[in-house]
Formats: sequence, structure tokens, C-alpha cells
Amino acid sequence: MRITAEKLSWSVADTPVVREVSVDIAPGETVALLGPNGSGKSSLLRCLAGLRAPGAGTVRYGGECVREWSARRIARHVAFVAQDPGADSDLRVADVVGLGRTPYRDRWRGPDATDREAVADALELVGLAAHAGRSWRTLSGGERQRAHIARALAQRPHGLLLDEPTNHLDVKHQLELMELLAGSGRTVLVALHDLSLAARYCDRLLLLHHGRLIASGAPAAVLTAQRLAEVFEVDAELTTDPLGHPAVTYRGPLGATPPASRPAPSEGNL
Repeated sequence: MRITAEKLSWSVADTPVVREVSVDIAPGETVALLGPNGSGKSSLLRCLAGLRAPGAGTVRYGGECVREWSARRIARHVAFVAQDPGADSDLRVADVVGLGRTPYRDRWRGPDATDREAVADALELVGLAAHAGRSWRTLSGGERQRAHIARALAQRPHGLLLDEPTNHLDVKHQLELMELLAGSGRTVLVALHDLSLAARYCDRLLLLHHGRLIASGAPAAVLTAQRLAEVFEVDAELTTDPLGHPAVTYRGPLGATPPASRPAPSEGNL
């Protein structure tokens, strides 16, 4: 499913947060949304997910304007994973993930075989199948994050919109998640802070600054030392990782004095 936004704007208390942003994400494409804190990434994702009504502009799924769509209809097309879902519940993990099936169920109907299959498949994909019967309260922060991703997958949507989903995840699970998203066949827009991770797994990068889209394209085209200095205020070097993807090495904040090199440990301190 193609997800597009045309000159999308959103403000809070008359302060512009998203400024005339236009994006076009092709079916099956995995795209990273980048930018420093306060650049408008979360607000743009929420507008695209139908959780905030833009002040101007249009959001389309598969060419159809979603302005008049119900929340249920939107949820059958895209799933949104918040940066910090923050749920606290006595439910079992499988029941929390099962909330992703809500758009397909009548109010008084319990889960059917299709719902149970979707939940089981989603838990398996995020590596939590063995925890299906555990209480939600017993999960670690990283496990909760993976469970929320499973809930989105259980919706079986055409598109996934994720706001910094690698938060709380260790390195192994960050890599597994990005491989899962990139190989899902779905249309994916994911906000990330790890630029090297974005460059490795995403087809394209979108760079926001002060609410405006200032760059869009292949990772090697978007990630330049000059652009990272201007947008993130860091002194960075672009290299290539062993797989041929762009990788970012940081020397430090822009203008900072380089730290003195540490002396080698003496024999007595080894």
C-alpha cells in the first residue's frame, strides 16, 4: 500500500510543528524518518496514522484520502507503534497483543481462530511466543516494546508506522527488529535516532529539521558530513560498513574540543 502526504502541516498553540511536508512511500518500501529531538518526527507519524488531524494537507492510503475514514478503517490499513506505549496491566501478554485484533471484531465477540492465529504469529515473529501466558507486569522494558510491536503485527496491516521502536531494545533485538521490518513486505515508515542502523536497513531516508523535510533519498545521498553538522550539530565522518552501507562515526559535538587521548594502562593496573 502506498502512503502519501501532500503539504502536511500541524501546529500546537499556534506554533508550527510540521511544516508543509510531502512524502511518498511506495508499497513494500522501508523508509527511515530522521531528525533531532523536536524536529516533528512523532507529530508527522501521528498525522499519517490518523491520530492527529493536520491543520493543512492531505494523507492518502493507496491513493484514497483518509480524512473522513473511521479509526477502525484506518487501523485495518496501518498500525502505529508509539515511542513509549507505557501500558500497565494485569493482562496476559497474549491478551495485550490480541488488542491488535480490535479493528476486526464486533464489540461483544471474543477472539476467533483467525485472531488467535494472528496473535500467535506475531508473538513468534518478535521472539515472545514462550511468554504468551505471562503477566504483562512481569515483562522487562525491552520485552514490552517487542510485545507492542507484536500487537501492531497482529493487526495484519498493509503499513507500519513506528516511532523509535528500537528504544529499550538491546543490540541483538534492534538488529532482529530492523530485519523483520525490512523483510516484512509491508510499507514501513520508522523514526530512528541510530543513523547507521537506518542506513543499513532502509531503502530511503527522510530528514526533518524544524518541522520541514530538508532531504529525501538513498542513505548515501542524505547522510553527508555537512548535513549532519547543520542538522544534528555534530562533527561526523561517513564511512562504509563491512556490508557496504553508509556508517556514521562521531568525533563529538560540533565545535567541542577533542578529548585528550587516554594513556595506556601501566602493568601494575592490568
